[in-house]
Amino acid sequence: MTPEALLAFDREHLWHPYTSMTDPTPTRLVTGASGSRITLDGVGEVVDGMASWWSAIHGYRHPILDEAVRRQLDSMSHVMFGGLTHEPAVELARRLIDLAPAGLDRVFLADSGSVSVEVAMKMALQYQRGTGRPERTRFLTVRGGYHGDTFDCMSVCDPDGGMHAMWSGVLPEQVFGERPPPLGGDVDAWAAGFRALAAEHADRLAGLVVEPLLQGAGGMHPYPAECLAVFREVADEHGLVLVFDEIATGFGRTGTLFAAEAADVAPDVLCVGKALTGGYLSLAAALCTTEVARGLSASDSGVLMHGPTFMGNPLACAVASASLDLLTTGDWAADVRRINTGLQALHEIDAVDVRVLGAVGVVQLDHPVDVPEAAEAALAQGVWLRPFRDLIYTMPPYVCTDDDIAAICAGIAAAAEAG
Repeated sequence: MTPEALLAFDREHLWHPYTSMTDPTPTRLVTGASGSRITLDGVGEVVDGMASWWSAIHGYRHPILDEAVRRQLDSMSHVMFGGLTHEPAVELARRLIDLAPAGLDRVFLADSGSVSVEVAMKMALQYQRGTGRPERTRFLTVRGGYHGDTFDCMSVCDPDGGMHAMWSGVLPEQVFGERPPPLGGDVDAWAAGFRALAAEHADRLAGLVVEPLLQGAGGMHPYPAECLAVFREVADEHGLVLVFDEIATGFGRTGTLFAAEAADVAPDVLCVGKALTGGYLSLAAALCTTEVARGLSASDSGVLMHGPTFMGNPLACAVASASLDLLTTGDWAADVRRINTGLQALHEIDAVDVRVLGAVGVVQLDHPVDVPEAAEAALAQGVWLRPFRDLIYTMPPYVCTDDDIAAICAGIAAAAEAG
């Protein structure tokens, strides 16, 4: 099919994320990708400022990751995980336990980030049942969060300003505290209100679910690391399972390997995904403590009630281990610091707010972004961006050069001007 025919069929028949089927926004045809760049039909190579929604931290067509997939294909691409196991899954679990905050030594391999949060919430619910508190069925969280598009995950996303407000009245009703303060904000005042809310609802709460240090698709809000200690203290005081959703923040994005490390805090359950495979295949994990595992195993079912068909997919596990090896044997921290330095140029843009944390740069406008116009303006600067709401942002691959980051900043400036 010609590029024109491919795009015509796509427009008529394919749904894209958060896009109308009957009046879709324009799409671009990708014909290749390498390093920090994707190749678009009719445009050529452009810097991918999104790292394929924050996952392709090592860039595209990395020879080590490519080889990991090819090597795994020589033995098996998939085998069911029920009653069977295999070396790629065992090796990945070993690496994750070694890297994760202390105590997280039980690993559930899930299909996607959203599914891992679903599993974490089930862990919390079953833990409460197993420890004799079945009445604890609600979750505490904060406004401004986003945890995925599956059903229970939507219930802990921001209920008003988030993407799932239309499901009000259908989703389980959770308990929402105020969004943590911005960097430099008054943590004590926020903490007092959050502690009071937790105490008010404690006898009905199973767990506390948050994105540590940076709220992602709910609005790209960084907040002080001291808040993580508050979450840990509240969970301990009221017997809640503390879940850190690090799908966006894990593997170095905010400047520490896991955002939890910024406050030296360990959750009871840690969810990771996105960058886990370097953007090659869909895979996520929910790691929990032995205490949580034993508690939920004492529930009436005796087992964790979840088991995806593609759980522990060998191809995904193999490339995930290779990706983690690349991360830990390289100098990812220096790359993130270098990217952070380059993104400081965003502060020159006239905007409501500019936020830079680790390898994340956000420009907030005073109006909703015209996404097609903004994207075209960025493309004219040789950069692919995908703004949302009133935000133009970047979470680029760690392999970006200084010139790439300068181009991204120029692309964001152009998008802000056009959008």
